[in-house]
Amino acid sequence: MKTSEEIYNILTHGIRQFFHEAGKEKAVLGLSGGIDSAVVACLAQDALGKENVHGLMMPGPYSTVHSLTDALKLCTLSEIAYNIIPIDPIFHKFVRELAPVFDHAPHDVTEENIQARIRAVLLMAYSNKKGHLVLNTSNKSELAMGYGTLYGDLVGALMVIGDIYKTDVYDLAAYLNRDGERIPAHTINKEPSAELHIDQKDSDTMPEYDELDPILYGLIEEGRSANDTTLGGGGTEKAAWVARKVKQSAFKGHQLPPLLAVTDHPLLPEYKCLRYNS
Repeated sequence: MKTSEEIYNILTHGIRQFFHEAGKEKAVLGLSGGIDSAVVACLAQDALGKENVHGLMMPGPYSTVHSLTDALKLCTLSEIAYNIIPIDPIFHKFVRELAPVFDHAPHDVTEENIQARIRAVLLMAYSNKKGHLVLNTSNKSELAMGYGTLYGDLVGALMVIGDIYKTDVYDLAAYLNRDGERIPAHTINKEPSAELHIDQKDSDTMPEYDELDPILYGLIEEGRSANDTTLGGGGTEKAAWVARKVKQSAFKGHQLPPLLAVTDHPLLPEYKCLRYNS
């Protein structure tokens, strides 16, 4: 396993090299107040310079106050330029127009995905107008479990931490804060959530990351069978469920941006895995 310092060096070098090859200097990303976007923002700053990173905060109908304040604090601590674009009016317009088409059915994952796709449209519009490249902020644990919206939060020119498990993202955040607070403490300590419905938590649909990641690591990095009773300490039933989710979600990898490879077993097809020598 690589250290946080080694991962940091691979990712910052990879961002820098990718932008150089693309002939671009500036990046834009969505800032949710969560740890993934905060880590990617700091990595991009270190790779490209703080003047070349811009954040869009796009609070929606289920966003918490602390998500916006955490994102604002990140921008203050790290001197990140930003805009705030609330998506509530856009989302409610979509819902109103689609209601008769959907026969006024109750809200479900469809409306959750609409929010993610609105944010993707705003990011891509900024990218087109300003000439920035969009950085994707999804991590490997989410990708493995299919916990992401195609043409929504999976959009971007480059997946920065898509080969980094969620627990490693926390270690990377600690490394980024080694000389002082760049990522707010509350961002690191709060329970992860996509905030696409009321009181949503990642753990509603997946095991806690400290339980999930060892199972994923065994399945993906070590090639172990879900029938291994010691796999991640999760037992065969939970490991088998995780393995099914990984298999069912694999098709998304063919529709995602290129990824900065850190491990020997990234989830995307090899032609999408970028391996830069740091």
